[in-house]
Amino acid sequence: MLAPAILAFCGFYVGGAKAEMFNNATEVVLMRHGTTTVLSMENNYQGPPEGFALVVPVPTVVKQDQVKTLPRDLFDKVDTLGAPRLVEYWEQDPCNPYVNEPEPMMAVTDAVEEDESVSDSRDRTEYHVHVEARFSVGEYNIEVLSAQQSTGLDAWLRDHHYQIPAGAEPLLRPYIEQGMKWFVAKVDPKKVHFDHGMATLSPLRFHYDSPEFTLPIRLGLANSKGTQDLIVNVLAPNNTRYEVANYPNITIPTNLPVTDEVRTRFGEFYAALFDHALADHPNAVVTEYSWDAGSCDPCPGPTLDGNDLQTFGADVIGSKYKDAGSYTLTRLHARYGKDVKNDLVFRSVEPIAGGRGIPDEHGEMSDKVTHEGVNNFQGRYVILHPWQGTLTCEAPKRGVWGGPNKSQQIAAPVAATNLAFAPRGQVQLASLLAKDVPSAGLMSSKGQTPPIAIEHKGCGCHTSDGAGSLAGAGFVAVVVLRRRRRR
Repeated sequence: MLAPAILAFCGFYVGGAKAEMFNNATEVVLMRHGTTTVLSMENNYQGPPEGFALVVPVPTVVKQDQVKTLPRDLFDKVDTLGAPRLVEYWEQDPCNPYVNEPEPMMAVTDAVEEDESVSDSRDRTEYHVHVEARFSVGEYNIEVLSAQQSTGLDAWLRDHHYQIPAGAEPLLRPYIEQGMKWFVAKVDPKKVHFDHGMATLSPLRFHYDSPEFTLPIRLGLANSKGTQDLIVNVLAPNNTRYEVANYPNITIPTNLPVTDEVRTRFGEFYAALFDHALADHPNAVVTEYSWDAGSCDPCPGPTLDGNDLQTFGADVIGSKYKDAGSYTLTRLHARYGKDVKNDLVFRSVEPIAGGRGIPDEHGEMSDKVTHEGVNNFQGRYVILHPWQGTLTCEAPKRGVWGGPNKSQQIAAPVAATNLAFAPRGQVQLASLLAKDVPSAGLMSSKGQTPPIAIEHKGCGCHTSDGAGSLAGAGFVAVVVLRRRRRR
């Protein structure tokens, strides 16, 4: 039996007493500028809402005016835009090869006041835990905690009816030693909306200030039952691409011709290809996409716009970049087990290009990834349809590729989403490929100085720790963490 697919999260989930709760989908979005981070996350899960909560380490105390709920319709846009895509090309009529010119394949708060009267003197003396803030937003009752000991925090959560995963205490320890606070959001069952029996929660957004820009993935091991997938999407201005600084980086093999069978098994095919890429470079983080966020070619879904950026936190960071065309979307994908030792640290690097162009006269496409002045890289897989009609001329011109003729139906580009649900181990990769898979090569990336910091408006916490630092003192970035899990 295949192990269940689980995706990483920068915290852990808790459920009510004896409740069988498992997460189906979570997205986490981080927008970063200077030392300010805006974090947004969406949660869907099956199970009773009683006792459900999420616990996330944060570097500072988060207050009520820093928290809000968001609409639910934006998170899938980012995932679809950066996902690996399947496209099709048709060989044109060799006797009239330029009749059908190829067309662009475009696809188209509630809150209550903080309760200052709550006494936590007993918590301080018995658990060494202090409730720094307590308030409600939407369907969430939120507590922000500080703790001196991991054992005390573990006991406090359990004694206050948070059913935290077994073995979580050692994972709490390094974050407490760093002086991290704890953002605990518990669901109010009376305010939960159900859709087909599934509790549907409003996405949460909050912001804080910290010089470090990392993703705390180790705490997510508390909910892990095996291998985890982590998808990180980074949005950044001025053609800036991101990779991890403390793990190897590779690019996914791209521009591969595939058989027509992939049309109905695309997710399964891509999972096999991804595993093939990691076989040569274990523990590497795979770059799957890096492109202008306001455009795509082909487009499996809508691109981002300025309103999306505002919703994800541009209103907080005061960015001068108003449209999505000023941003680059980079998608990173990691897969790891319980042996992971380090949280992720991100750095800005030079642009890359690959996964573009149409087939040549022999049906070949370049699978090279190059460093160029503009980011134009995507994981793209192509079904080729050679000409099957009759030849009615003396000098046919073969190998001109484009869209379908009038008798054929245009197939919209398909995005490989929900990859954690894709079956593994049931497909022979070679049987779905029209040619050999190239080795995934290590990327030799040069560091890039981020854009100059933009002055904050209405925030007195802005600092700068020097251009080019890992803290990203002078850049704006959005990180989207995609999580899928099943039993």
